[in-house]
Amino acid sequence: MSQTELHQLSVAELAAQLRAKQVSATEAAQHFLARAKQHQNLGAFVAINEDATLAQAKAADALIAEGKGGKLAGVPIAHKDIFVTKDFPTTAASKMLEGYQSPFDATVVKKLADAGVVTLGKLNCDEFAMGGANENSAVAPVGFDSAQPVRNPWNTERVPGGSSGGSAAAVAARLAPAVTGTDTGGSIRQPASFCGITGIKPTYGRASRYGMIAFASSLDQAGPMGRSAEDCALLLSEMCGPDLDRDSTSLDYPAEDFTARLGDSIEGLRIGVPAEFFGEGLSDDVRTAVDAALKEYEKLGAKLVPVSLPRTELSVPVYYILAPAEASSNLSRFDGVKFGHRAARYEDLNDMYKKTRAEGFGDEVKRRIMIGAYVLSEGYYDAYYLQAQKIRRMIADDFQAAFKDCDVIAGAAAPTTAWAIGGKADPVSNYLADIFTLPASLAGLPGLSLPAGFGDGGMPVGLQLIGNYFSEAKLLNAAHRFQQATDFHLKSPVGI
Repeated sequence: MSQTELHQLSVAELAAQLRAKQVSATEAAQHFLARAKQHQNLGAFVAINEDATLAQAKAADALIAEGKGGKLAGVPIAHKDIFVTKDFPTTAASKMLEGYQSPFDATVVKKLADAGVVTLGKLNCDEFAMGGANENSAVAPVGFDSAQPVRNPWNTERVPGGSSGGSAAAVAARLAPAVTGTDTGGSIRQPASFCGITGIKPTYGRASRYGMIAFASSLDQAGPMGRSAEDCALLLSEMCGPDLDRDSTSLDYPAEDFTARLGDSIEGLRIGVPAEFFGEGLSDDVRTAVDAALKEYEKLGAKLVPVSLPRTELSVPVYYILAPAEASSNLSRFDGVKFGHRAARYEDLNDMYKKTRAEGFGDEVKRRIMIGAYVLSEGYYDAYYLQAQKIRRMIADDFQAAFKDCDVIAGAAAPTTAWAIGGKADPVSNYLADIFTLPASLAGLPGLSLPAGFGDGGMPVGLQLIGNYFSEAKLLNAAHRFQQATDFHLKSPVGI
């Protein structure tokens, strides 16, 4: 394959060419940097540092020349602008952190760097990861003078999903072979669905949160996004592992090679199909694609089993009490004192706090901070926050009851395909679009979205697979076997 077609290679294919010295890490990095410039109209990248990228590529080439480096040595990827990085600014897509340069790398970034990957840049997202459409970014993407929504490569008049919309768009447009994202309530799985790529959120605590700017600490989790389950397995194998000294939410659970079981038979795999995922609100085109995908699994030897997740509809109000409550606490550190934006003029300390936050935070972030402060306030804590925590436990129990009858649970990743930019101006309609991804997040379960066909207007549809705790390998293998039998993950937008 010529260098002009490097972007058509999967992570595994590109890694093989790098090890065989058919292409150098420097050549691969230059190719993808050129593509990022070529497709600036998508608004996917918010920071690029060519000198840093090429220096990393040169180092990767040296490792490969010595016969060293892991499976990913020299592979270029990009990081969601929620992970702090030494060589690139980190803003969380907020004016509050405009120009911030971290003195250290997030653990996930460091682990991937230790594996030999080359960082292309930072990717756009909803401000502080709060949003489902990537329309809430407050920073200007590369090539723009002002903040812009990220555009879906399949139809640039539509959203790519959020909050990891820049990440999903970059993979769909072949601007990077794979990327990192974060998932608090579906922010890897929903944009993966909207952009026709694969993305996985691991079990809560398997990937370190150290250096990942916090939104909701009991929900935030890092994960990879790529074209295929195999690509995601390669990255996730390097991203996971204990980080007990730096992350109090990290699990003391060993790292795992998630590629080891790819190709295992799924004969007899019991796939739970919850009635609650196929009720009112699921669009006809998404239902048709998901039904066809489930039939494909039956052809591969899997068995469909009816299950119930009766509290699915409660996941939306529960999440939008708990997540804002944690956000109101986490974002209190942004006060203009030690770092970040500070108002230019103020009369006293209290005035500085108010003006700094009014100027630095966007509307959606302010909305969630106020909701969170309200539900944690005296007189409302028991009525809202405490009750939400109780229902969260019940939602987790529903999954455990369902897993007695099945091995994985399947359904749509989102009720619809990607909507038009500005098409859901009402915040509540945005929140309701997360109904299928929120339950697994609240329960801390691993969840994966893989391309499962196309809906109206040729827009991608994602199939969500949810597993029990620490079943990432099973989910990735189930997705891999589906992708061996179908070609949805190989398709790309016209003109890309």
